[in-house]
Amino acid sequence: DLNLGCPQRTAYVGHFGSYLLDPKDRKLICDMVREASRTVNIPIFVKIRLLDTYDETKELVQQLYDAGASLIAVHARFRATFHRKGPGARDGPALLDQVKQLQQEFPDRHLVTNGNTITYDDVVQNLELTQVTGLMSAEGLLDNPALFLPRLESSDESISIQGGNDEHWKQREEYGKKLFRKWNKILKAENKQRKGSILTNKEEKRLKKKQGIIAKLAALDEKILQEQGKNESLTTGTTSYEKLERVAQDKTLLALEYLQFVKHYPTTMRTTIFHTRRILKVELTRFQLMEECLRCETVDELESLIQKIRGYQKDPSSFTFDKLKAQQEKEALERKRQEEGKRKAFEARMIRKAKREKRQDLEFYLRQGAVVPTLETVQELAKLSKDEQLRLWKERDHSQHCMAFHLSECQRGRGCAFLHVASTTANTFDESNEVAG
Repeated sequence: DLNLGCPQRTAYVGHFGSYLLDPKDRKLICDMVREASRTVNIPIFVKIRLLDTYDETKELVQQLYDAGASLIAVHARFRATFHRKGPGARDGPALLDQVKQLQQEFPDRHLVTNGNTITYDDVVQNLELTQVTGLMSAEGLLDNPALFLPRLESSDESISIQGGNDEHWKQREEYGKKLFRKWNKILKAENKQRKGSILTNKEEKRLKKKQGIIAKLAALDEKILQEQGKNESLTTGTTSYEKLERVAQDKTLLALEYLQFVKHYPTTMRTTIFHTRRILKVELTRFQLMEECLRCETVDELESLIQKIRGYQKDPSSFTFDKLKAQQEKEALERKRQEEGKRKAFEARMIRKAKREKRQDLEFYLRQGAVVPTLETVQELAKLSKDEQLRLWKERDHSQHCMAFHLSECQRGRGCAFLHVASTTANTFDESNEVAG
């Protein structure tokens, strides 16, 4: 699955996702699809966004099919840029009429529609409108993992369910977790190396072990596949639609069910918190537990937090609204709004600068120094001299951000031309730029 749909700032800075849809990269993405379809014996899927005109989108779809794509998913919104705003520019209604038109142009090809899907009624209506092969949802499913459940409502028969043997997955979790932790450290070291930063001795040793870790991960995957092929490694049962619906109607039960999957199929805490937070966004906000959720370090802590919510729901009198916390959250939201205003003003200045210099790439300066510093970086720099701090600040691509704001105190306040964005941690999220995992 080749994702050419991501519109976020991180994709712009890294030149991936929807920022590979420009004509200059067309040969590259078609070569990628062509080589992948030639090399592997599984279907190649591609997800795209709409281009500036329908004819351009149609041409892109034709080229991807010709290159070997078996299925194309179309997020029926445009890629947002500094110049494109308003309906269809990432926000606003998806332009599903264009998906319908594409399906009519390619009646024998597989198309999937994406956008405007929050409820199951949307699923039914969008499929009827577009007449495509299938539908995908992103935001809708993040908020409600049971979004597609009503498709089973008319089933009179018991619904079969299948899952991994508990003992098998406990072993996989214990062994795999250590490997994935090592793999994540290798990826961080590689990222640091790409930025030109000096690696520690430990990081250099980790990079030398990369191939060995890859081999062990491959062996683990093979072992799991073999185990899954044995009847004793899987548990099979049946349930009714009513029981599934009962869980789907209670967001806390959905979140607890998700955490059970996490225990069977371990992932990072950032990903786990991301999904728990999306499922329980209303409840976490209502009971002032959002920050506590973001600070969780283990799955058990998240489970305890969900049980606390269930306790509040069962006995509303046990919850006491914290006015001070509410005021602090309000002030934090206001600071964020101010930063969003400063970001827009900064972008406008950088565009004007590029125009004055007659650059073809008007967004050139928006890519320079865009990386938000991590808390780890700030703590490291706080111990260094000012000259060394400034050198590393630029070297690590933080030059859009106010160094004084992070290392001491910015005297300019709202008048500062640089960005005042809180340092990132392992569990940091940006509402407007979230990526699951």
